[in-house]
Amino acid sequence: MTKMNQARVVVVGGSSGIGLGVAQAALAAGAAEVVVAGRSTERLAAAEDALAAHGPGRVRAVPLDVTDEKQIRTFFEAVGPFDHLAITAAETRYQALTAFDEGAARTVIESKLLGPVLLAKHAAARIRPGGSITLTAGVASERPLPKGALVAAVNGGLMALGRALALELAPIRVNVVSPGWIDTPVWDRLVGTAVGGKAAAFAAMAARLPVGRIGTPADVAAAFLFLMQNGFTTGTTLHVDGGHQLV
Repeated sequence: MTKMNQARVVVVGGSSGIGLGVAQAALAAGAAEVVVAGRSTERLAAAEDALAAHGPGRVRAVPLDVTDEKQIRTFFEAVGPFDHLAITAAETRYQALTAFDEGAARTVIESKLLGPVLLAKHAAARIRPGGSITLTAGVASERPLPKGALVAAVNGGLMALGRALALELAPIRVNVVSPGWIDTPVWDRLVGTAVGGKAAAFAAMAARLPVGRIGTPADVAAAFLFLMQNGFTTGTTLHVDGGHQLV
């Protein structure tokens, strides 16, 4: 296991939810600096404030649109050499296939699949020996929700991408974390308008899962940290879903 001491970690999508959890875990494990990037300047400012408790000078927040290759190139030029890249940024849209809006489809593909391709492209030359890239897929690949065909396809594509990049970018290690239902703000949008809202949906899912509960960002962040630190793990998908694939 490599040490996080003095490591520089970049978390794209680090302003909230799972990404913020990864940033917090990296700092708690001793990372020298964490750069969090995302589109919302408001959420970035809030994340920077939340992470400031880990000590001065250890956090930098940078606006970034992962669908804009020019921005990505400029971003990594400014970041310079670093050790680990965690990618959690994504826009998800659920629509019936027969009614799927092309613009919404492109948003999902460009943010969650093409974005990581471009990020890896421009990050690879700046990742130091022993470093890693960790992508984020999701249990929708194995257990899709109704109207979730495109999200399922993109998640499956990310798992394949992780395996391919592990070979192409070696010795940089490339892995994938596949979360299940995690209590993050995105679920307010996905199930908040259902009968009983998010609380009811979460209670029903928790009753199905072998672990008996919904996951937290800290659960997923621990998986990211493991993949950053374990120098003998590459090309794998680590499922953090409470046993969701089994039910």
